Amino acid sequence: MTSGEIAGRLSAQREWVLATKVPQITVSFWIAKIASTGMGEALSDYGYARYGTFVDGAFGALLIVVALALQFRTRRYRTWIYWLAVVAVSVTGTMAADGLHIVVGLPYTVTTVLYAVILAIIFVTWYRTEGTLSIHSITTVRREAFYWATVIATFALGTALGDLTATTFKIGYFGSAVLFLVLITVPLIAHWKLGMNSVLAFWFAYTLTRPLGASVADWLGVPHRLGGLDWGRANVAMILTVPILIAVAYMAISHVDVERGQNGPARPARPPAASARHRAL
Repeated sequence: MTSGEIAGRLSAQREWVLATKVPQITVSFWIAKIASTGMGEALSDYGYARYGTFVDGAFGALLIVVALALQFRTRRYRTWIYWLAVVAVSVTGTMAADGLHIVVGLPYTVTTVLYAVILAIIFVTWYRTEGTLSIHSITTVRREAFYWATVIATFALGTALGDLTATTFKIGYFGSAVLFLVLITVPLIAHWKLGMNSVLAFWFAYTLTRPLGASVADWLGVPHRLGGLDWGRANVAMILTVPILIAVAYMAISHVDVERGQNGPARPARPPAASARHRAL
């Protein structure tokens, strides 16, 4: 083997992650995910109202940089680090969607379509590059980058979509929460009864968790004159932190979120080309 081949082999091995970097999908996963979407919405809105755009944006940028840096530094899935990254994306996803509306002045119809197009581009690029959109194939740095880009886009799209139905379409925050609660059952039933592709069903439901959680948080936090219960953004953020901590702590202790054998001895590093492509969850 030549020195060039050895260098190429080592480079490929550095791209290989020893185990999948995302959790197994359980009830605890969905509880933590939906609660984190609402908490991120409430926290971001509170920061904007209390401290303004610059401080709120700086906090969000620092949070997501630190969280994703920790996530990418790990060689395998770590419960607390992964969910810190999800919470960080939840906060900054709200800022991204609201920033285009509040700061730039784009209507929610435009921001919703814009983020939908961005999400579609990411999905197409990811699939054309890797041949799969399965979360159980997140075993290389490149696939992990696609995964987190998708997560960020779903959060931004969900935030814009929730505000679109609540304000532009005048359904209200409670009405929007009910709407998305109904819609999120569609992929569940379609996968269970009609054989919908598991990857499609997952990303369909995953995207809808954002407008669902955000609509609930807005309904709980906004003043009565806006159709809410007026609990306050900060209070809602703290309340929704509780189910996140409970669900994540349960996953960390029980390891229900960890692929069987993932916490065992590390497997020898091997390049992505040596593994089969996954096409289903």
